[in-house]
Amino acid sequence: MRDKITTFIHGLITYDYILFGSILMLFILFIILSILLRRKLGLALFLVIFSFIFLLVAPFIGYIEMHDYLFKNSTSLISQKKLHFTKAVIVKGSVSNESKLNFKQCKIKISAYKTTGNKYKDIIFKLKPFEYMSIVENNIRKGETRKFKVVLEPFTYMYDYNISIKANCI
Repeated sequence: MRDKITTFIHGLITYDYILFGSILMLFILFIILSILLRRKLGLALFLVIFSFIFLLVAPFIGYIEMHDYLFKNSTSLISQKKLHFTKAVIVKGSVSNESKLNFKQCKIKISAYKTTGNKYKDIIFKLKPFEYMSIVENNIRKGETRKFKVVLEPFTYMYDYNISIKANCI
């Protein structure tokens, strides 16, 4: 857990600090405003509750939305082939940089999950893949599309499955 926190902190960029600072300033502004309006108890109480909810929720939503906008990318599955002579699946895909910034690195996660005819079970199976692998691609320029090939092994699942690809770029 400590490693994840330090990795997150070291991965912060200038825009993240600006976002978190502005959220803190708005929180302090709402608290000061509620103190100034203490004569109107209902409004002051609403502002205090709103400011604490804002302080807890806004960093998560802001971070996710900002990174989706700044580091926009798309992934595509080119092909997948299950090998018969060994327990493996070869997955070919590509990642495209659609943002206005160059990516230092992209962590690409390839996962395989079960499929059924039931749409509710399919949603649950997507949450817990039975096989996954991550690779890292470095230095992807803006507008560039990079292809990759990954071997998922050991792949012992015998029934219907799907492969999904997601990329997290910074």
